[in-house]
Amino acid sequence: MTTPGPARRTRAVTPDPVRPARAAGGFPRPTPAELAAATDRTIPDVLAPGLAVLFVGINPGLWSAATGWHFARPGNRFWPALHGAGFTPRLLHPSEQDELPALGLGITNMVARASARADELSTEELLDGAAILTDKVARYRPRWVAVVGVTAYRIGFRRPKATFGPQPEALGDARLWVLPNPSGLNAHFTPLTLGLAFAELRAVAI
Repeated sequence: MTTPGPARRTRAVTPDPVRPARAAGGFPRPTPAELAAATDRTIPDVLAPGLAVLFVGINPGLWSAATGWHFARPGNRFWPALHGAGFTPRLLHPSEQDELPALGLGITNMVARASARADELSTEELLDGAAILTDKVARYRPRWVAVVGVTAYRIGFRRPKATFGPQPEALGDARLWVLPNPSGLNAHFTPLTLGLAFAELRAVAI
């Protein structure tokens, strides 16, 4: 007959409340409070003089405003489309955005303030943003300006019939191109067709 030893205690494993959740790539996922606090925040442009292409987003989303990285929300297809089109030699994480100017690329936005959705922007904000963008292009002199979102372009530049692709008008000395919005909410474009749209621009711009 054996005498039972002391009962083994087990410790319940609970998530560490201090450790933030991780987004794809191992970076901390902004908390709901951090995202809410990012409303109306601005983030720096990725700019340098004489770029081959300056990509122009509509405005920063809350993920971008919380992290400081353009097109940062998981599911946004900007970075995969950039790589798939051959603009970048590998798929960059949004945190690597400062590598773009060495490749002749940059990022800015039509409207600087962050919001949860682009449709929260007013017509006046888009018109003012187009004027600010025009001044920015005159200062930095990129060869091409690619607006990522046809609706924002139509409103901001008063071109209601504009379509995707090269535009007949210029922006200062820069040629204009309109690309689809790479947001995952844009169901009109698949990752494949979005990449092809970016590749059409690269064929003439790089």
